[in-house]
Amino acid sequence: MEMEGKKFYLTKKKLKELEQEHESLVAFERSKTMGEEAPKVLESEDLNPEFLSFQEDMSFLRSRIMELENILNNCELIKNPSKQNKNVIELGARVLVSIDGKKDEFVITGTLEANPSLGKISNESPVGKALMGHKVGEEIVVFFPIKTTYKIKRIKYLSS
Repeated sequence: MEMEGKKFYLTKKKLKELEQEHESLVAFERSKTMGEEAPKVLESEDLNPEFLSFQEDMSFLRSRIMELENILNNCELIKNPSKQNKNVIELGARVLVSIDGKKDEFVITGTLEANPSLGKISNESPVGKALMGHKVGEEIVVFFPIKTTYKIKRIKYLSS
């Protein structure tokens, strides 16, 4: 997996969601492998197609469980910065910017919670990365996909 050794930044809400998903998938996997539901391999040489599709489902399930375990073992909660750092853009910041006189607002979040259509951009996205560490009044130029200047108007942190 390309995610090995990577840090995942999560809100408390997202962490809880992922823990619940992990718990239910592990329980589901246990019920599938312990229960009567596991189709028995036929006596004959050729494998039963039902068994093959079961194996395939189980490998998808197993890989999602492993992916969740990797995230849960390598995650860090997004916390509000200390008082003296509240004027700097960090993870969890709600940033109001103006682009060519038009206002736009978004929250800088970890990759797993990013959803641009909901105004949540990742700290690893070109814009998110460029804004990190900057303050109100500063202008940041991002060359993705075209040259755009973001003037930082306001930085707010919501308690998680």
